[in-house]
Amino acid sequence: MTKLTSLSLALIVATTGNAFAHHPLGGAAPETMLHGFLSGVGHPIIGFDHLAFVLAIGVLAAFQTHRLVLPFGFVIGTVIGSLLTLAAVTLPLTELTITLSVLFAGLIVMRGRDVAVLPATILGTLAGLFHGAAYGAAVIGAETTPIIAYLAGFGLTQLAIMLVAGFAMQQIWKAASMAELQPRLAGALLAGVGVTYLVEHAEQFFFSAM
Repeated sequence: MTKLTSLSLALIVATTGNAFAHHPLGGAAPETMLHGFLSGVGHPIIGFDHLAFVLAIGVLAAFQTHRLVLPFGFVIGTVIGSLLTLAAVTLPLTELTITLSVLFAGLIVMRGRDVAVLPATILGTLAGLFHGAAYGAAVIGAETTPIIAYLAGFGLTQLAIMLVAGFAMQQIWKAASMAELQPRLAGALLAGVGVTYLVEHAEQFFFSAM
């Protein structure tokens, strides 16, 4: 329980930073396939609420027998949610639901107990609809090709984050004592901060070069 709580707090702190003050393409709709893909890669990382939930999904899935079911369910939900937004279907209370999903996901993680795959996947997919609805707003008005690239970008990025978070969780959980746990948490914290800034600089480089 102590390990899981400590890891949860470390993951949250690791995702904060100046990177969240920026937005891919400055909020403009992508015009090319590359723009769409890079924008999709950036959105799950620079959006704190989205990233926190994605990390929580990865941690929850780490201790399930079928570790890929929940992450894939969530990604599918986000893609469908984005398509709903592009089809002018408005989900009720999207921002509030996203905020509550992050809160409840954090509480579930801190309980330190396994969650059954099927109900967790159903809830994760439903939550994904609302997160995806928010993602979709960034490509309203874009052409089909950038939209497809955008969906692929944020889908693959979310999946990668969840798999890495799950792997990190398993490695940290192997620590036999707090003396072993503390440097691993510190490493996770530093790596998380480094990744957020790396993505921010990469986006600025690519978009300024075009």
